[in-house]
Amino acid sequence: MLLDGVNHIACISKAARLGRFYADVFDADVGPTRPHGRDGGETMTVIRIGPHTELNIFVIDGNTEAERQTPMWGRGRIDHVGLQAASPEAFEVIRQRLIDAAASDGAINDFGTARSVFFRDPDGLEGEVLIATP
Repeated sequence: MLLDGVNHIACISKAARLGRFYADVFDADVGPTRPHGRDGGETMTVIRIGPHTELNIFVIDGNTEAERQTPMWGRGRIDHVGLQAASPEAFEVIRQRLIDAAASDGAINDFGTARSVFFRDPDGLEGEVLIATP
């Protein structure tokens, strides 16, 4: 394979508050919020969620896309984000933090080769954390 992972995922958000959620639940490194674009009505915050992966969070004046919520498989071409836990222990820590943050009911899905737990971040973006089944 010529690729070794995903570099970033860009998301439109209602507010830069996502940084605290991803830092608290995933121990993510949240960069500063900086101006982005040319008209002054846009900011970008980089949230490093892994050694090679980040979320690029954009807040754009007047953009209401982050308010639109639809059920799974009705969200367009990209439906949700799947995040890989670093270890089975990390999976359990993340799962409990998601429950504590009221972002997940903690239900574990067993896909045979992997287990997962779904969550919704403060903007309503659905995510899934996975770990390979030994």
